[in-house]
Amino acid sequence: MGVEIQIDQLTKSFGKQLIWGDVTLTVPAGEICVMLGPSGTGKSVLLKTLIGLLKPDKGSVVIEGTDIASCPEKDLYEIRKLFGVLFQDGAMFGSMNLYDNVAFPLREHTRKTESEVRDVVMEKMDLVGLIGAEDKLPGEISGGMRKRAGLARALVLDPQIVLFDEPDSGLDPVRTSFLNQLIIDLNAQTDATFLIVTHDINTARTVPDNIGLLYHKHLAMFGPREMLLSSEEPVVRQFLNAQRVGPIGMSEEKDADELAAEQGQDLPPLPPIPLQQEPSNGIPRRGQRPPGEWCRENGVTPPDGSFESTNAGIAV
Repeated sequence: MGVEIQIDQLTKSFGKQLIWGDVTLTVPAGEICVMLGPSGTGKSVLLKTLIGLLKPDKGSVVIEGTDIASCPEKDLYEIRKLFGVLFQDGAMFGSMNLYDNVAFPLREHTRKTESEVRDVVMEKMDLVGLIGAEDKLPGEISGGMRKRAGLARALVLDPQIVLFDEPDSGLDPVRTSFLNQLIIDLNAQTDATFLIVTHDINTARTVPDNIGLLYHKHLAMFGPREMLLSSEEPVVRQFLNAQRVGPIGMSEEKDADELAAEQGQDLPPLPPIPLQQEPSNGIPRRGQRPPGEWCRENGVTPPDGSFESTNAGIAV
């Protein structure tokens, strides 16, 4: 069962450089959330702050009643046991084979026998499709396999919160699609709380229950997937629909001349909201809502063609 993460007025700077300020949101227990934002907006910094690797300048991160931004080191050590983390490059130990990489957290943080460790490791490697690759070194396998090995390692302690730092980076679209399905299925099986940092718009539009967007040193918006995918907020609309017209430019913000040149341009219509990706077994996850429910509850008319599927069952 996942746990809730309450983030309040979180602010982080490096020297005089403000990364983001007054970030406030609640990551719901057991749901899948995606955090988006242009490059350099501090998405990975946010993940590192949530697990206590970085201390915020102010604000709080409360998990099960403990504020990890100000708690003693011994309490932080215990809270970290609730987390599993998939780093961008997998963060494998290059001199260890995949089996020992995945077993590492169990040997460090539990008193399990080697027989018990083996049972858990093989279960998680089977879960991510790596049975038969246990003896391979990280340098002998593809980037996609390293991602899956990193995910197996993140899951061996049965975490209640799993953080994914750009899990799709360096992967081709097909592998990204397989990884997204694996994430959906794992959430359905574990009911853990998932927070994914990504730049992949297709992932953001089809996988999560909630979406957040970091922009211009603040949290521009956070809420249910349908809320953001139907939003007319310029920065949200531009980013989630990969449009050139809007406040985001090559250097994050467009200058006055660029914005003036866009005045009077007609924005393309919002694309249809796709169906949310479902678990392989077809049984809805706990955090999954019926298609269009948020729009109906809030009196929002979704873009034409929303929540439809083709004969092949692929959302359009």
